[in-house]
This record gives sequence, C-alpha cells and structure tokens, in this order.
Amino acid sequence: MRLWPRSLFGRLALLLLLVIVLSQATAIFLFRMDRAALLARQFSDTKIVQIKALRAALATVDPRDRRTMLNRLESEYKVRIMLDEGRRLGPGPMNPTMVELQDRLREELGAETELRFQPRLQLVWIKLDPGEDAYWVGFPLPRPADEFPSRALVLSLVILAILLVSAYAFARYLSRPLRVLNEAVANVGQGKAPPPLPEHGPSEIVNLNRGFNQMLASLRQTEEDRALLLAGVSHDLRTPLARLRLGVEMGGQDEATRQGMVEDIEEMDKIIDQFLDFARDETDAPLAPVDANEMIGSLVDRYRRSGKDVQFTPGDLPPLPVRPVAFSRLLSNLIDNALRYGSPVAEISARRQDGSAVIEVADRGPGIPPDQVERLKRPFTRGERARTGAAGAGLGLAIVERIARLHRGSFELATRDGGGSVARLILPLPA
Repeated sequence: MRLWPRSLFGRLALLLLLVIVLSQATAIFLFRMDRAALLARQFSDTKIVQIKALRAALATVDPRDRRTMLNRLESEYKVRIMLDEGRRLGPGPMNPTMVELQDRLREELGAETELRFQPRLQLVWIKLDPGEDAYWVGFPLPRPADEFPSRALVLSLVILAILLVSAYAFARYLSRPLRVLNEAVANVGQGKAPPPLPEHGPSEIVNLNRGFNQMLASLRQTEEDRALLLAGVSHDLRTPLARLRLGVEMGGQDEATRQGMVEDIEEMDKIIDQFLDFARDETDAPLAPVDANEMIGSLVDRYRRSGKDVQFTPGDLPPLPVRPVAFSRLLSNLIDNALRYGSPVAEISARRQDGSAVIEVADRGPGIPPDQVERLKRPFTRGERARTGAAGAGLGLAIVERIARLHRGSFELATRDGGGSVARLILPLPA
C-alpha cells in the first residue's frame, strides 16, 4: 500500500494536513495542561468575596443547630461544607499555578487557608478557620464534559475544518499551473498545438510558462516553415513534370520505354501530392456531418472502376462531424496503403463500438512487426518491403495519424489474424 502520493498536489495537501493536525494536537495538549490556570481564573475577585461572605456566615454557626445551618449554606452557596476533623481530602497544589492560587487565598483569607483537590469528585477544598471550629468548603471544578467538548472541542473542530479547507484550496492553487503545464506538454507530445499558457502567478511559474510559450512559438514557426518549404518545392516541381510528360507522349520511343517513363512521372506526381497533403494545415476547416458509409462506398466504387479489388462492409454509424476533404484523404491513404503493400484485396469495415466509430482497412500482406508500428507513423518512414520495392515518400500513414488527431480520434496498426495488417481508425461519436 502506497501512502506517499505521487502527484505534487497530493504531497502538498498531505504535508499541510499533517502540519495542521500536529498543530491542533499540540494546542489541545496545551489546553489540557493549562486547565489548572482555568481553575485559578475561576477564583477571581468575585469568588474570593463569596468565600469571605461564607466564612463570615460560618463564624455565626451555633454548634447546637450546626447541621441545619450548614445545609442551608450549602444550598445557598452551591458548595459542600464539613468540619475539619483531621480529614485527608486529597493532595495539595501540584503545579505553580495552584501554588499561586493558594498564596493569594492565604493573603486574602489568612495564613491558615489550605487547598486540597479531589479530581475524582471534581472538587477543590478550601480550609476556612472562621472562629472556634475549622471547616472544609468544597467548590465544584469545571467538568471536562462541560468545559472541553462543549466549547474547546467544537472550536477546535471548526478551526481544523477551516484550516483544512484553506490548505486544500492553497494546494490546488499551487499545483494547478503545473497540472495545466503537464497537459500542455502532453498535447505537444501528441502533435497538438495547445494555447499559450498564462504568464501570471508565482515568479517561478511565470518563468516556466514563458519559456514553454517561447518553445511553442518556435515549434509553430518551424512547422510553418517546413510546410511552406514542402508546398513550395512540390509546386515548383509540377511544371517540369508536366513538360516531361508532354515530351514523352510526343517522343518517338517504343511503347515499353514510353510506358515506363509515364509510370515514373505518375509516381513522382503522387509523391508531390503526398508532400502537398502533408503540408496542408486544415485546422481551420469547418466540421460537417458526413455519412461515413456513403463516403466510403463512393471511394470503393471509384477504386473498383479503376480495376482495384476493394470490398466494403458498412456498419450502423450516425453522421460523423468531420472535415470532409481531410477525412476523404485519410480513407484514400489507408486504401492505397493496403493495395500497395498488401494483397490485391483491401477489405473495409465500419462499426459502432463502446461509444466510438471504428473503421478498419485490412489486407493479407506480409504484416507489420509490432515494434515497427510507431516508427511507421513518422513522416518519411517506410517498412523494409516498401524501401526495397514499392515507391512512395513514406508520408501516407503520417498524414492519416495527423488527420485522426485533428478529429480527436486515434489511429492504430495491428497484425491481422491469419496474416496481414489491420489499419484501425477510432473516432468519437457525437453526443
């Protein structure tokens, strides 16, 4: 069992809780140690005046009617009175406060005044010598059940609750900027562009957020420069490729040579298309509800008309909020990848699963090793077979990954049962 929290908020909250509990326990301990001071305060000037009046009354007690007189005084003063017959009522003063109280009573009432305590009966006895006989007068002490729980305990609990709430709020205040920063770093790691972090609060947090914002701006500028470079180079290559295609068509080469040159030019044109697709920033493109089955069906019909072997099993999906152009490009890249690197049959299926729309493109090719999945999602990366045989720039899966994240979805590559690969797109269903 792990008692020490892993998060900064948990550790800070636990530390503050321990400090508060320790301080409250110390306060309660000191309160109990100072109860003697509370007893001393009970015998204020008013109490001493009462004791003096009681001593004067005891001086007039007739020995023949003593019991009746004592009962009347006990009832009137709410005390207990008994003759001093050498009784051992309890210990004397046990701390400096009680000694100080006894000295004060002796100063006011006479040197013969003594104090005795009976904690079990919650009484403090004061010896008075008003005349011929000495008396012990017992005053009730404040009971713990009356004094401590009803006032001190309730007050302590209220203070403890206030301090705990304050500590919780303070811990959240300190940990919230770090939690926001952690989420922003995670978004950057997933290829997303979080908004700039606020640059206010403690100086350390301000400096950290300012550095992160500067890094984010540099990454954004680098991404824009890269996209501009790819788009510019790709666009500039289009014109000479078109002239080459025209020259090949008008040249006098034999049919085999001409066809090979045309295929090379078309492959270069496809690579340029991939560069342009990868360079596009479609974040600002509006979302629109699209029937995924209808869009996939249209793509499948187009591939079939061009002689490709593509099969589609539609599923029960509601209209999905997507960016139609980007979503169509994603599906085309998955189908092209299955036809290029897999067997001639590309099998597409759509279904609803656990509150998400799942679209799979499967093939019966050589498959993808599990340790190569994440690497193949990176730009300009291809598998071993692709590098040695098939053409392409290695941007297809990177484009799919980016568009999937753009739609708050995920893209997975897995090995298919019986051989081959499965490209799985998972998108959240609309609420």
